[in-house]
Amino acid sequence: MDKFDQEIIAQLRKNARVSISYIAETVSLSRSAVSERIKKMEESGIIRGYQVLLSESQKEGVSVYFEVQHQCAKCSEVVPIFSVIPEVVTCKGITGDMDLLVYVKADSMRRIHEIREFLDRQESIIKIKTHVVMSEWIDNRVTS
Repeated sequence: MDKFDQEIIAQLRKNARVSISYIAETVSLSRSAVSERIKKMEESGIIRGYQVLLSESQKEGVSVYFEVQHQCAKCSEVVPIFSVIPEVVTCKGITGDMDLLVYVKADSMRRIHEIREFLDRQESIIKIKTHVVMSEWIDNRVTS
């Protein structure tokens, strides 16, 4: 990828629906050159797709982050607790006072409450802090 491809991608990240003419003008290339470069990046897998990202208030369901502190010798000993919860999207080990950061997407606040109560009943879990996602402004994860 050269500087033109990087500039094209930067424009598409800002707005994937921007016109080829606008990108061409911005990066100082012809429309056909920009179209060809985008097509090549799509075919090579550099550009894997385009998506619509809704604000959290427009999405169905509820997203939360649980900060979890446990008393196990290793995080891998407590992770199976989260593996049985289908709403768990990610479970990551973190530094600091807490041991895990768990991202959960559920269809309702009631289901989040049920998950939280389940976690509260686990003897190996010492402390849980719940953070409800109110808004989402940037999500650069690529979904396939």
